[in-house]
Amino acid sequence: MSIESPARSKLFRRASWSEWRQVADILRQETVGGVLLLLGAVLALVWANSPWSQAYTWLRELTVGPHALHLDLTLSQWAADGLLAIFFFVVGLELKREFVAGDLRDPRRAALPVAAALGGVVFPALIFVLVNLGDSSALRGWAIPTATDIAFAVAVLAVVGRCLPSALRMFLLTLAVVDDLVAILIIAVFYTDDLAPLPLLLALLPLGLFTLLVQRRVRSWWLLIPLGVVTWALVHASGVHATVAGVLLGFAVPALRRRGEAVGLAEHFEHRWRPISAGVAVPIFALFAAGVAFGGLGGLRTALTDPVAVGIVAGLVLGKAIGIFGTTYLMGRFTRAELDGDIAWVDVLGLAVLGGIGFTVSLLVGDLAFGAGTERDEHVKIAVLTGSVLAALIATVILRLRNRAYRRVYEKETRDTDLDGIPDVFEEDEPDPSGETDRRDVLDEASGAERFGGH
Repeated sequence: MSIESPARSKLFRRASWSEWRQVADILRQETVGGVLLLLGAVLALVWANSPWSQAYTWLRELTVGPHALHLDLTLSQWAADGLLAIFFFVVGLELKREFVAGDLRDPRRAALPVAAALGGVVFPALIFVLVNLGDSSALRGWAIPTATDIAFAVAVLAVVGRCLPSALRMFLLTLAVVDDLVAILIIAVFYTDDLAPLPLLLALLPLGLFTLLVQRRVRSWWLLIPLGVVTWALVHASGVHATVAGVLLGFAVPALRRRGEAVGLAEHFEHRWRPISAGVAVPIFALFAAGVAFGGLGGLRTALTDPVAVGIVAGLVLGKAIGIFGTTYLMGRFTRAELDGDIAWVDVLGLAVLGGIGFTVSLLVGDLAFGAGTERDEHVKIAVLTGSVLAALIATVILRLRNRAYRRVYEKETRDTDLDGIPDVFEEDEPDPSGETDRRDVLDEASGAERFGGH
């Protein structure tokens, strides 16, 4: 009697229908957000290198806010500390929903994106450290190339990979969720220099009241928003980066549905706040953060020969690709998981390279590491932009070729496959009196949408 070996699990499994519907909605919003983010970054670069660059610098350094509350911040600081708190609030909501009510609550589904995300953090950081070994001041920037900008990455994938399998899109989003969680922990632990315990303890009061209200399903914005603002202000005064307050507020919102609710409260808040985050907060941050004067070819050469810049570019382009792809390959090599039959390893490589697009969090960490407006911070911005563009271009070449291959397969299956097993005897321009042709067209379209991510 032969003993059958246990079935191997798939590295990229099709998500549940409810999860894919939620992810599809996120994809649409993040794609638009990625375009707006790109426009904000381009406008900042053009403005900073134009004859009106002094006006850009004046606007970025304009100070507003009450001094008594230690909130007399420049507009650039308001964008990084204030508007990005909205971005991280949405991240907190997404993390809570994914790990409590989403597919990542299953450890078997979570194992691969968690491992790949960690690989995509460790290897870029390791490369940066190796390049800057011996310079203690430069090593403060070790975390800059570890983050993936999901808005940019999804926007690129949407443009070049319309026919790629939906499992790859799911993998990118879930990997980015874990990547964001790691970035939050890095900012909270490694980039908090002067901690004031009293404001941090006081922040627990409005945070606790906010938690109590949302747990009771209170949705009154006139109550919740003031509590969120007070929590943010106290965390900011404590020395911990204020964006951490956004994450804590997001974690406080319940993700599970109660009887009679169509969606969980975390999903409801995410649906309301994601357009504000992707359409307003992040693009404005890009406008104030990405503006760097290149100083001509000489200035660009000087910036890109700085070991910090070299480490960032190498970390984003090489480290992310090696970390994500290598970890995924090892998961398939040394576990019972295997690659789904519809996916090739070159697809995973293209997605891993795409993970090297770092922007929002990378620029934020650069400001925290070297100080906003310093010469090295300017080099960081140039390096982040250069590395992100290179990663996007390389990933575009790989994924575009793979997209053509998948499109040919889809077109061939659509043309040749008869789902009902009945020969197609009707001419294309002649109506089928029985209605069978129309039904087959609908089935073909549904089959293609399921396999190729709804396109």
